[in-house]
Parts: sequence; structure tokens; C-alpha cells
Amino acid sequence: ERKPHQAVGSVHAADPEHALLMARTVFARRPAAVSMWVVPAERVHAFTAEELAQLDGHEQEATSTSATTDYLVVVKSSNRRSMTFGDLLGKVVGSTLGEAVTASLELAGAEPVLALWLIEAASVVRSEPEDADAWFGPALDKTYKQQSVYSSTATARRDAAERVPR
Repeated sequence: ERKPHQAVGSVHAADPEHALLMARTVFARRPAAVSMWVVPAERVHAFTAEELAQLDGHEQEATSTSATTDYLVVVKSSNRRSMTFGDLLGKVVGSTLGEAVTASLELAGAEPVLALWLIEAASVVRSEPEDADAWFGPALDKTYKQQSVYSSTATARRDAAERVPR
């Protein structure tokens, strides 16, 4: 079963192509990676659970026009996984950001929303499917370890004694 795309972090880069390469360097060492998406930070609209609870319609004060925007909806619903910030739930359309927030919360349904990100879909730059093997294949043979594995000198000594590869 394929997992949803997950937002796992950010990079700083001069342009979208550079951002993809930086994201690959930082995040593609995890064997589960199958594609990479990047988007400029100013095209990501973030809301905490507290901010969402305070929304009472005033977020829709902008005049609605016939023009609509497609948004990708990313939701963080748990604090269990430290490395995963949120899961891609799907796409919504809104003529205002407020409409998109409302549609996103409906899309989430009963799932708890600790944080919500609305990403302007037109701004997303993706890795190409035909490049997947070259980009992500090398990580398949590597053992990925959480950074907590390296947290102590005792752990490093134990691994060295047991000849655990690093």
C-alpha cells in the first residue's frame, strides 16, 4: 500500500531546481522516498489548530471573484512521528483562502487537525517520474537510522563492538 505524500521539511535555495536538488540531498536518503516536491514558502498558507479554532468567518472577508485557486491540503494529525510534519490529503478549490480552509476541514472530516497547510498547487515543482530510480534507488540499499541512534557515546561504542555499519 502506498502512503500519501508527506511534508517532511524545508530547504533554502535560489530557485526551484536548486530547491529540488537540496531536498534530494537532505531527504531522499530515506528509502521510502518516491518523489520530491518543493514550493516557495510564500505559497504555503499555514494554520495551527488554535488559529483554525479562532476562524469564525472573518477569514472570508476578501471579495470572492470568479477566479479560483487550486490548493493541495496537507494535515498534521498526530505528534507520534517526529520526522513527518503532515500528510497530503488531497486538493481543494477556493475563490478565497477562507473557502479553501473550510473545504480543507471538510476534507479532513473527523481526522484531528493539529496543523493545516494549504499549498498553491500551481507553484509546486516536482521531480519527474522517469527520474525516480536515479533519484531514490540508491537509498533502497541503505539502512536508515533515526538521529536518536547516534545520541550517545555508549551507543556508538556498542555499535562498534557489534560491528554495526554506520
